[in-house]
Amino acid sequence: MRKDERWYQLPVDEVFEALESGSAGLSSSESKARLEIYGYNELKFKKRSTLIRFLMQFHSALIYILLASALVTTFLDMWMDTAVILAVVFANTIIGFIQEGKAESSVEALEKMMTPECTVLRDGEKKVMPARELVPGDVVLLEGGDKVPADLRLFYAKNMSADEAALTGESVPVKKNVEPISKPDLSPADQCCMAFSGTFITRGSGQGAVVGTGEHAEIGRIAELMKETRKITTPLMRKMADFTRFLVIAILAIAALNFILALLFGFPFEYSFLASVSLAVATIPEGLPAILTITLAFGVTEMARRNALIKRLPAAETLGCTTVICTDKTGTLTKNQMTVSRIYCGGKEYSVSGVGYEPSGEFIFDNRAINPEQESEELIESLKAGYLCSNASLTENKDKGGYSIVGDPTEGALVVSASKAGITEHFPRLDEIPFVAEQQYMATLHEGVNGNVIYLKGSPERVLEMCQNQLVNGSIEPLRREEILAEADEMAGEALRVLGMAYKRVPVEKKALNSEDLEGLTFLGLQGMIDPPREEAIEAARKCKHAGIKVVMITGDHAQTAKAIARQLGIGEGEGRVLTGEELSRMSDDELYEVVDTVSVYARAAPEHKFRIVKQLRRRGHIIAATGDGVNDAPALKAADIGIAMGVTGTEVSKEAADMVLTDDNFASIVSAVEEGRHVFENIRKVILYTLPTNGGQTMLVLGAILLAPFMFLFNPHRGGCLPIEPVQILWINLLDAVALALTLIREPKEKGLLDRPPRNPKERITDSPFFKKVGLVSVVMALAGFMIFYYFGEPAISGSVVDPDLLLTQARTAAFTTVMLVHICYLFTARSITESAFTFSPFSNKWVLIGAAITLGLQLTIIYALPFIGIKSPLGTAPLPAEWWIPMILVSLPIFFIIEFEKFLTKRLSRE
Repeated sequence: MRKDERWYQLPVDEVFEALESGSAGLSSSESKARLEIYGYNELKFKKRSTLIRFLMQFHSALIYILLASALVTTFLDMWMDTAVILAVVFANTIIGFIQEGKAESSVEALEKMMTPECTVLRDGEKKVMPARELVPGDVVLLEGGDKVPADLRLFYAKNMSADEAALTGESVPVKKNVEPISKPDLSPADQCCMAFSGTFITRGSGQGAVVGTGEHAEIGRIAELMKETRKITTPLMRKMADFTRFLVIAILAIAALNFILALLFGFPFEYSFLASVSLAVATIPEGLPAILTITLAFGVTEMARRNALIKRLPAAETLGCTTVICTDKTGTLTKNQMTVSRIYCGGKEYSVSGVGYEPSGEFIFDNRAINPEQESEELIESLKAGYLCSNASLTENKDKGGYSIVGDPTEGALVVSASKAGITEHFPRLDEIPFVAEQQYMATLHEGVNGNVIYLKGSPERVLEMCQNQLVNGSIEPLRREEILAEADEMAGEALRVLGMAYKRVPVEKKALNSEDLEGLTFLGLQGMIDPPREEAIEAARKCKHAGIKVVMITGDHAQTAKAIARQLGIGEGEGRVLTGEELSRMSDDELYEVVDTVSVYARAAPEHKFRIVKQLRRRGHIIAATGDGVNDAPALKAADIGIAMGVTGTEVSKEAADMVLTDDNFASIVSAVEEGRHVFENIRKVILYTLPTNGGQTMLVLGAILLAPFMFLFNPHRGGCLPIEPVQILWINLLDAVALALTLIREPKEKGLLDRPPRNPKERITDSPFFKKVGLVSVVMALAGFMIFYYFGEPAISGSVVDPDLLLTQARTAAFTTVMLVHICYLFTARSITESAFTFSPFSNKWVLIGAAITLGLQLTIIYALPFIGIKSPLGTAPLPAEWWIPMILVSLPIFFIIEFEKFLTKRLSRE
């Protein structure tokens, strides 16, 4: 076989010649020798050890800084600080470890699809053997219901069809034959003389020579794609990495500046160093990783309530900035349930409503619903023909709900359309001529009321060849062959699968059926069916367009079918181009890159095509959400920014490769998840914008005190002064701020219009210029409030006008400490929205804000008053405050609320101009 040839292109004799084999199979000795060359028919993969996966969770700049801080605080005997920092580090590490462990088993799920046993010809005899021992050249025997154990080039096929939906996305079983196909670069869906590993034989029988095993089979190529694809970093993780780098540089710069200034102002080296280290520790937002994790976890919980299960926490936010959704058609936009949508009989055209196997829907003629039983005879007889000339059956799933089809999906669609008309009576079947690909029809003989009746269904052309008249308005009329064929062509042009129906009344004595009886039939009608789009998917696609998200359909189905479904969904409106897998195979990555932004529908796509499309869209700068349910979707799911698998119909492979699983297989749930993702990001911004001023204000307070120490004795420890706030008090504020205050913001209700705005720019930073301006403004106000209160109450202690200056300094520091906390509480009420005024929503719409503020104030009062009252020394170095001190403390704290409200007003006003 030439390098540029594929197995499906070779005639059978050349296949055996290339394999050095024959239709009788291999001998045991040949098989053993080849097994040593080719290896076992199984998928091999490497998995990182548990220890390596655990240690990799520490690979983060912020984690490194937190660990360094824990080391320093241990050295300084700041045990409370050390405990809190280490708790945060290990909580994040464990969560990440668990999440990654779930995602690492995608290739293992592929292994489960390998068939354990198969029937082969070995030494000229039939043998059942382990499928893992198959080698190229072996001959495998297949029957209906078998799972294909390896990639086979068929050399015998009788009425054989294979269900390849999991591999190719083809919604109906594919008919197999043995004829070679000369076209190059065909996708697996078009290789009708091949049977692929992991697919199922739905009917018939066949034999094939093994041409691909293990990693050399089509399913093995998918496994290779998945192993080669490293899971990409989500936008949030990239933004947090940038933010962390900035934070690290800022913290080190502040600590260095503090150390240099302290030395310049004459402080001892040891004091300067320890003060700078303490300042650095205080500046680190140690609670931020935990807050982010909890924020994402709440988002995950909300998404789960809306049928979207998130496997990786950062993926909860990724949906919010998604710009393109690459979706499979079969089972995602559609239900993978063939449905009759049009019927033609007696010169009339009827529409049938309802999607899937649910036997409910209306028959519509001339824009009005009609009762089929009250229509002319040919409509009921056409439905009866489809119902009785079928081996499929409709069953109700009472436990799980809904309906399913046992048998061929095409026949199932005919059974459902008849059931919608109330046809459920089974006339005893006397004989049958089964469907054979060569004859293109199926016929059955039934007992009737006034004699027996033959029903026939098949391709319209073949059925018309056996008819001499047709039923119109209950009367026999001459056959309008051209009109019927034109109608069949019109249906086919709309991607409908069309079957013709006919019947013939025969004497009651007729008990057997043969081909000679199928002459002089009466034509009844045509039934056109398709795997239609979900009704909710149409609305979801419209919402995606409104939200600025492009929907791209990538399917293994035919181009005409894909285009028809896309048109119904409103996908790719105005583009008019469908790119096929054959065209994709001829394109280089650079050529695909040039057109990928202009195409919304891809048909006959192989797994590597979807993978390439996702990669080129990402190269264009898009944030990609890729959806799917089959094995063929797994590589693209893993390569996308967020992979979305179907929970009901999805294969284990796709679920393991995905970041999110839809529990209802509903494309519309993605829109809800997108809205929730945008809400998560808004909450993350609120939390960070609220948390950072905590550290910024405290840093300014300490750094400002050191700068003022040479000039104001109140801040100079050599002259009896002290810092306005202790490191342990800073830690207390950080803890309360993170646990009781900042966390309440993640319970904020969704802001209006989240889906009315375009997706965020993926390159947009969390900390932009307006963000820093607001952080700076809040930090300055917070620091000034602390300075003012500390100076106002502490200055008399330095001037010597009080009896106990040490107590007064402790009280002044307690007042400054409490004032900083009060500023945080006041800021919380305006931080509930970044842009909207706090006066535009009810203070009771988020009860957790009120509860958090009450808990914080209650704990602060406990530390200040309750502990000394019961004789316990405050661990935070505080002293009880006189009641009259609270009035100036509250008055100094309140302005932050009105200052930020005014800032919002100005920002909105300027943005309009």
